[in-house]
Amino acid sequence: MDERFSRRAFLGAVGAGAATGIAGCQVAPGETLDRRVETGDGSLAALAETQFRGGLQRRGVYPDATIPTDPEVEWTIREINTGDHTAAKASPIEVPGGDVVVPGDNREIRRVTPAGEVVWTATVERTGRGIHGTPAVVDGTVYIGAYDGALYAFDLESGERYWRTKLGDAIGSSPGYHDGTVYIAVEYYDPSGAMFGVDAVTGEVEWEDQRPTNHPHSTCAIDRDAGRLVVGSNDGDLYAWSYPDLEFQWTFSTGEPIKGPIATADGSAFFGSWDETVYRVALDEGVEEWSFEPEDMVMSGPSVEAETDTVYVGTHDSRLYALDVADGGERWSFDTGGSLIGCPTVTSEHVLVGSYDHNCYAVEKTTGDEVWGVEGVGVVSSAPLVADGAVYFTDRASKAYLNGGDGEGTDAGSGEKGQSGGLYKVVERGES
Repeated sequence: MDERFSRRAFLGAVGAGAATGIAGCQVAPGETLDRRVETGDGSLAALAETQFRGGLQRRGVYPDATIPTDPEVEWTIREINTGDHTAAKASPIEVPGGDVVVPGDNREIRRVTPAGEVVWTATVERTGRGIHGTPAVVDGTVYIGAYDGALYAFDLESGERYWRTKLGDAIGSSPGYHDGTVYIAVEYYDPSGAMFGVDAVTGEVEWEDQRPTNHPHSTCAIDRDAGRLVVGSNDGDLYAWSYPDLEFQWTFSTGEPIKGPIATADGSAFFGSWDETVYRVALDEGVEEWSFEPEDMVMSGPSVEAETDTVYVGTHDSRLYALDVADGGERWSFDTGGSLIGCPTVTSEHVLVGSYDHNCYAVEKTTGDEVWGVEGVGVVSSAPLVADGAVYFTDRASKAYLNGGDGEGTDAGSGEKGQSGGLYKVVERGES
């Protein structure tokens, strides 16, 4: 059953909280005080405090962030990812106050302190693939979709569930929040799909469009300057609606699945396809502006850095590429030795990316030279997070864990001890 609060009850609770001064306090079940609103009129923030890839345009660039130069793992939390689904898994995000929220394919979502202490653990309904998307956080609420086909809202402070809205059969994408509405791509078993806009307070559906087909796993981008909402789908099409009025505008076809998130900048959409191509497409009319062809398919989402006019993107050919924003020309490539399906993260001087070779890498963003690599136990497919000089990333379970069926056994072929996927915190050596 879907669980929602009515808007009237929500606004009434806000008013009561403002009058009595208890807006930050815990309350008994049935008397839920929604702490997402700090103003007395019941309004929500226009923009999320934290969203996948840094904002609605999904550029993945953090110009003030810095990373360790001599890294070591300070701590690891296991049982984050336990499945073998070959998709990019959810990424950790920093929330106000410095804690990290991390979802996993084991159905759990956790809030963790910088010291590695788990503040709370919440769960989504039972499903084989758990959570693959990355949350949006606004006004003290964590929004996340799951493979049970539902969109969830959890209290950031306590992990308490506010509501659950069943939208389809599966959700592998990440939510986008703007001005009181949560936008997310949804999959059906048919296979088909849809884009939804959901009221952030009540969980009620405000808008839907059933055009996308064949499992839209891609994460949408909203470009308010260009007036577009765009998302890709496994049917090989990029779909565009006007924004904020949400009238359908055009499709751009690649012929093969568009799995990764879409990034927008300079009036264009940047994305990769399984047709072994990275595209730049004009947002106004859906016309191709340039394309770049690596040696294999593209599942990673591009990072677009306006300051250096550079697009960074990983591909299945094991390389991280730096491309010119204007014409798609290759500036450099870095070979990791394994497929790249997660998104790169761009900092003040470096690009971070995870690889199928089990490493999270840092490279110089001007040259593509390797700075360091930190090894996990499984495929690193999350987008790395940089917070307060530290790097966080998640990996998938090791082959031995998956072959052995539990975290205690060993792989019969190699004798290797199995380990589930985990959340890693990487710091400057000597500071742990």
